[in-house]
Amino acid sequence: MHFQPTEEQRDLRAGVRELLAGRYGREALRASVDTGVAVDRGLWRELGEAGFFALRLPESAGGVGLGLPEAVLVFEEAGRALLPGPLVATHLAAGVVPGAAAGTAVVTAFDLEGGLVAYLEEADAVLGAPGVPAGSPVRPVDPLTPLHRVASAPWDVSEYRSAGALLTAALQVGSALRTVELAVRYAGEREQFGQPIGAFQAVKHLCAQMLVRAEVARTAVYAAAVTGDAGEAAAAKLLADEAAVRGARDCLQVHGGMGFTWEADVHLHLKRAWVRAGQWRTAGEAEELLAAELLDSAV
Repeated sequence: MHFQPTEEQRDLRAGVRELLAGRYGREALRASVDTGVAVDRGLWRELGEAGFFALRLPESAGGVGLGLPEAVLVFEEAGRALLPGPLVATHLAAGVVPGAAAGTAVVTAFDLEGGLVAYLEEADAVLGAPGVPAGSPVRPVDPLTPLHRVASAPWDVSEYRSAGALLTAALQVGSALRTVELAVRYAGEREQFGQPIGAFQAVKHLCAQMLVRAEVARTAVYAAAVTGDAGEAAAAKLLADEAAVRGARDCLQVHGGMGFTWEADVHLHLKRAWVRAGQWRTAGEAEELLAAELLDSAV
């Protein structure tokens, strides 16, 4: 069996990468970090016009009419570019919240533990909630993921959890693959003892392990997108979180002291990966779901 994207899917991925490279390249990313603007409304509308949020809406409802396999390809590219904002929640809200599909509305969700909500001040709506509640700002670990703590979050988003976890896993995979690129490039440029550090076995092993984790996670994400199975989506999120977090840590190690500086982008990948690991389905929740499925199958 040949499990490969179709020509149309490859074209879709290439188109999204080109759009993000031109509209949200490294200079735009660093400008967002410097200014603290987490959601660029102009870019959000452009994403809406490109079909980013309406990708899975049927054509009869004004959408693109594609499915989860195409959505994970698009979200992988967004993760690679470290595109900020409640991308997953707004995508899930397409067809439910007015303006979400077109990108004229920013929609967030109660997808974090502990009463935390990301992008609350930037949001026009909260998925499944009758309005936007008030919240107290919390100092975030990621400079482009502002957080607020709300008194209570009684609104149920369980019907969106599986798809939300899978799309977040795709973001993690994109980030993990990007840190592999950053590590390999730096290992080829940085010289020590008269040769590139990539010639040293320890650095080779780090980069190889990063690639293996990222590719295994990507395969799991693609497979879960095809089957639509909640258990496989949970497993994909578990693998993608590990690939993104450990990959960013290993990338920091390859960069040495340079990786910890504000000028490098590696720390941004690590901080975003930490936040995403707590969104939609945590490692503990994924493990519990998978354990329950194994128990049911054994009975």
